Amino acid sequence: MTIQYTDSITRLKGVGQATEEKLTELGIETIEQLIYTFPQRHDDFTLSDLERAEHGQKITVEGRIESPATVFFTSRGRSRLQFHLKVGPHLIKVVFFNQHYLKDRLTAGEIVTVNGKWDRGRQTITAQKHFQGPQTDEEQMEPVYRLKGKMHQKTFRKLIRQGLDATKGQLVDPLPEVIRLQEGLLSIDEALEQLHFPTSPEENERARHRLKYEEFFLFQLKMMAMKQKRKKPGTGTVIAYDNDRLKEMIQSLPFEMTNAQKRVVNEICRDLKSDIQMNRLLQGDVGSGKTAVAAVAMFAAITAGKQCAFMAPTEILAEQHAATLADWLEPFGLRVGFLAGSTRVKARRELLEYLATGELNVLIGTHALIQPDVVFYDLGLVITDEQHRFGVEQRRLLKEKGQTPDVLFMTATPIPRTLAVTTFGEMDVSIIDELPAGRKKIETYWMKEDALLPLLKRMEVELEQGRQAYVICPLIEESDKLDVQNAVDVHQQLEQYYADRYAVGLMHGRLHSDQKDAVMREFAEGRVHVLVSTTVVEVGVNVPNATFMIIYDATRFGLSQLHQLRGRIGRGEHQSYCILLADPKNEEGRERMQSMVATTDGFLLAEKDLQLRGSGDLFGTKQSGMPDFHFGDPVNDFALMQQVQQRATQLLETSAFWEEERYAPLRSYLHESNVLSGERID
Repeated sequence: MTIQYTDSITRLKGVGQATEEKLTELGIETIEQLIYTFPQRHDDFTLSDLERAEHGQKITVEGRIESPATVFFTSRGRSRLQFHLKVGPHLIKVVFFNQHYLKDRLTAGEIVTVNGKWDRGRQTITAQKHFQGPQTDEEQMEPVYRLKGKMHQKTFRKLIRQGLDATKGQLVDPLPEVIRLQEGLLSIDEALEQLHFPTSPEENERARHRLKYEEFFLFQLKMMAMKQKRKKPGTGTVIAYDNDRLKEMIQSLPFEMTNAQKRVVNEICRDLKSDIQMNRLLQGDVGSGKTAVAAVAMFAAITAGKQCAFMAPTEILAEQHAATLADWLEPFGLRVGFLAGSTRVKARRELLEYLATGELNVLIGTHALIQPDVVFYDLGLVITDEQHRFGVEQRRLLKEKGQTPDVLFMTATPIPRTLAVTTFGEMDVSIIDELPAGRKKIETYWMKEDALLPLLKRMEVELEQGRQAYVICPLIEESDKLDVQNAVDVHQQLEQYYADRYAVGLMHGRLHSDQKDAVMREFAEGRVHVLVSTTVVEVGVNVPNATFMIIYDATRFGLSQLHQLRGRIGRGEHQSYCILLADPKNEEGRERMQSMVATTDGFLLAEKDLQLRGSGDLFGTKQSGMPDFHFGDPVNDFALMQQVQQRATQLLETSAFWEEERYAPLRSYLHESNVLSGERID
């Protein structure tokens, strides 16, 4: 009976119970899982030219054994095996240490391939590995797998070889032949063969490129299909807002909107008027005026008879948004409500009654908004602030409070274009890339940690003028593993230093949400003068009176996170100062500190962060929604990602994709990904 790639690994020759247990420990239960377990590297045993081989170089040579192998033992029991090998016109000596058991396998007159360190003066190779007989193609580049337990490399290679041979021609290639031919890509069988047992480094790279292209293509096909499906006419509700009233509201704002804000408002208003559901990401650096844009969007929707929901990640931040938006919207006779976990039962009941009857125009709050008893009369616009702080399910539940409401996600974390294309490929993106006029640039300095005492005296100057300060620490409590400052100790030190002169507060992630809100409220109201905190203030409330920030052990943070922390100050009329305390141990750390001092542009810093740290850690924790590519790197392979995105978009727009049999595997992939449900998108 023919072996299928979906079969158990026990179908392979030599896989008994013991071997099966070893493979299961590696997460391998089927032949398909086996052949998709790729090498972590290949050891290159390509034959070397002795004429060009340099002294001390690791080389591989093939030749005939000219003399019987002899073994010598030292007084300590170590062995030295040696023989002479004829390599072309050269007669060289080969030495193996502590491998005396090879003596009977190395017979004069036989051909062997030897790999080891070349001593040019002594014409000797200190060998580490050898192959009996002439070298085969598979022995030129030997795969090395990431194994554990008692599974041996040699056994695993034999199983891979057996699995590839048994299932050749069975795998359905996700990439149609027409795409492979146009792009010069290997077939899936060829790629798997060359990934495991390459005939040359060049062919191995071709195989990797093929799998990289496949990863990117399938991802972008799904993203673009989702985008086209969302943009299908009739998927949304037309919000015919009153433009005259909207202009009146904009003119009533206590400031002139920047050109960037006006541009973004126009983009959002076009979405509102359309019968295509809005799914837009609004990016704006700290202090760029995203809340004002949200207010204008909500006012527009309300003039069309719609209700709006605004969800923020923390209660105090939501409360602050509610106060600001009420100031801007209530003068026009609109009702703004606030809902959080702490809302009292009676107030909550009244609020939900007004919401259900349509008397409440805007509801602002935390995840309390997604509770089942929160029912809107006619929800038309959903806004989520700092959207990455909420899970996918939380955002979905809020959206489902209405019938195809328009959705606006906001974030103050600058997302580089590189990752926006990858992670938010199915969304439209608006960017506020301009700060309000008159906003003072935060002065940023990098200092060594032994400068703390004069720094505290400088901070005291700000406190004497009635200002407030943040002190940021990377850890909560003392750690034996990391020599970094911790919030608890720093809080105690500052309490002693400032004694009864200034109130020092402490905030960290282990506090209950009520405790955190209480501390932040005291700080916002000026009752706490210095707030010692971990990064939980990275996205926090607006405290215009805070003008000074010290960040301990700044090299512990990425650039994007440092920029978010710095954004807690510089929000008022007074000059603000950010001090980075750091003693970098390497060039990357020094480069990060220099970048922070050089610019306050969050987008520049986010791009720099990607270059220095890679794509896996954008928000300080693993990027929500960021795909896990095995072969491709969205940062270093950005040009290929853009090329593939364009190719996927063009393909979805053709009738051939939806009708021809050669594209059936791709259509099946979209169905399995829950992107399609039987219909064409176009």
